[in-house]
Amino acid sequence: MPKTFAKWHRIFRMMALAQLALPGVAFATEGALGRQVTGTNVQPNAGIVSPEPIWAVNFSQIYLDGRIGGSREVPVAGRTSLGLDGKVAFTLATVLKTWDTGPGRWNFASSFTLPYIWTKVTSTLTGPGGRTVENSDIASNLFDLYFSPIIAGYHFSETSHMALSLNIWAPTGKYNADNMANPSLNNWTFIPQVAYTKIFPESGFQLDTVAGVQFYTRNSATDYQNAPVFSLDVMGRKTFSNGVSAGLILGTQQQLGDDTGPTADRLNGFKGRDWAFGPIVTYDRKLADKRSLSLSLRWVPTVSSTNRLDSTRTFMGTATLVF
Repeated sequence: MPKTFAKWHRIFRMMALAQLALPGVAFATEGALGRQVTGTNVQPNAGIVSPEPIWAVNFSQIYLDGRIGGSREVPVAGRTSLGLDGKVAFTLATVLKTWDTGPGRWNFASSFTLPYIWTKVTSTLTGPGGRTVENSDIASNLFDLYFSPIIAGYHFSETSHMALSLNIWAPTGKYNADNMANPSLNNWTFIPQVAYTKIFPESGFQLDTVAGVQFYTRNSATDYQNAPVFSLDVMGRKTFSNGVSAGLILGTQQQLGDDTGPTADRLNGFKGRDWAFGPIVTYDRKLADKRSLSLSLRWVPTVSSTNRLDSTRTFMGTATLVF
């Protein structure tokens, strides 16, 4: 590594916040969404793992209010609904530890997230004789645990960085197949992910992107198997001398195959995709004793959706302390 890399350690300490592996979470493909909410997966400095050993604590709030029109059938709780309205509020607490692996090109970290969910689902179900009945259900509890046992960061240069990670969701929340709203998806989900960050110091511009594939196990309670889902979020930001930055996020989720199972087969696989686009504002501030604080707020409304919840009200706010 060049000698000048050492002087970047202090900068990376301030910047390397994104590998908290913050999840964007919701129902499931079975409920017309997925483990990740489009546009919420990418974070500032997504590809940077700090060369110095640090602890980072993040608190995030994600809110989504979406729907699928009544002209479409949606799989939910082992049944089908004529359309679906879903409101989700997630409170996420994440802890990340960057390990002391020295100032080489490779650095490593691990993270753990404890999520809490409030969700309300309203569906229109078909009963005996073809009659339709509107039902609502609310759930509020701890959600499935999320952790990244290994995050491997590689520094191509002082301004170009990549991070590889394996992210795992465990079905630890309560689940009842008779409920439409549940604080669990009742499946394991494995998400290999790659993140990349490119910094342009002269212009103050920065590009961050995160891509991954979600692999779901079968929901044993409903016999529903979600197909793998490819996700991609790209964020460009302009940073200013006062610690404020502003930019735009473009995100997509693309299902790679058909869902399977009795309900999915009736809906011809219920293959879905969507796109989201919106602004983000961040603020970074150095604190005493080498600590730093980062805040962010984004709005990423859906601009196109097929067989996934369409939301013009998708918001995310974060606060991260590094020490």
